[in-house]
Amino acid sequence: MKFQEITVCLDMHGCPNRCKHCWLSATPNGNMPFSEIESTAEQFRPFTDCLQIYDWYREPDFTEKYREHFEICSRLSDSPLDHFEVASFWRLARDGGYGKWLASLGLKKIQLTLFGDARTTDFYIGRKGAYQELLKAMDILMENKISPRIQVFVSRNNIDQLGHIENLIKELNLENRCRAYGGEFTFFLHQGSCDGENEKWYDAWVTPEDLGKIPPLLEAYTLRHFGAKNIADVFGRTEQSLYEELITDASTASYVSDTPVFYIDKDFNVYPNISTPAPHWLLGNLKQDGVRTVLENYVENKSAAQHTRMTVPLCELAKAQGDGTSRRLFGRGDYIELLLNRYCRQRNLY
Repeated sequence: MKFQEITVCLDMHGCPNRCKHCWLSATPNGNMPFSEIESTAEQFRPFTDCLQIYDWYREPDFTEKYREHFEICSRLSDSPLDHFEVASFWRLARDGGYGKWLASLGLKKIQLTLFGDARTTDFYIGRKGAYQELLKAMDILMENKISPRIQVFVSRNNIDQLGHIENLIKELNLENRCRAYGGEFTFFLHQGSCDGENEKWYDAWVTPEDLGKIPPLLEAYTLRHFGAKNIADVFGRTEQSLYEELITDASTASYVSDTPVFYIDKDFNVYPNISTPAPHWLLGNLKQDGVRTVLENYVENKSAAQHTRMTVPLCELAKAQGDGTSRRLFGRGDYIELLLNRYCRQRNLY
């Protein structure tokens, strides 16, 4: 059993936020020993010639030893480790050297998430003061010639807040401030995938009728970011349309890849990076079952969700869990995962 590439992500310290949009769910924080990075790498390495290992999959750099962690992960990875264009705004607001360190890695953009004004953003992030920390983080990034890329998750609950965000972009003069050092300010909005914490907002999911509330400036930014011709392409199709398509589709599918990504939680439970880390996606426990069993379960589609997708036709998933009258907007893949997660939960398949 050999994979072209394996990426392993350890939730070593968790996250300071409890975001109400998070597809990874708001699980408790842990505190894995530093040695687990090397131990985990040693266990997975025999199964690939290209191993990538990260010490996080929720908030990046949420540890006082973020430099040391990045260095050891880089040393243990078989190809240059990408920090990705994400960072801890919690740390940016508290650690004077963090912005400089991000710049030293060559990062030119960092993504930050807003939901509206201060009250709304604090509510969705689950922490009072988060909005002000985000504003401070933007200043620190630009001081270090890193451009903020603002993301907004939009639902019917906060779509009327988009005017505030448009005004904020103008008031902070973000385009010109980024341009002054040769950077580029970017922005996009979308509804996100309907899993994890975000699935709880299904009743407030956006419809085609809601898209007209998006301010023209934010729409233009979003179209440029996604390379889309119109905003409907970004938000996808109505559930009704997808339902009508899927109830005639008897296909099944495997999620197995030759370049898998695995998430390992604070208790060493392992999940494939397909949907939210939930019991029906569980591949096993690294400490109790061992890495070979975990990988065999993945390859043989033994997690309840993988097995269901391999054996239950799409038409059955749609008929059991879909709504043929709904105007909610989804991408096709996201909608299938919503149906699959619901199907597994309803039948206690884990």
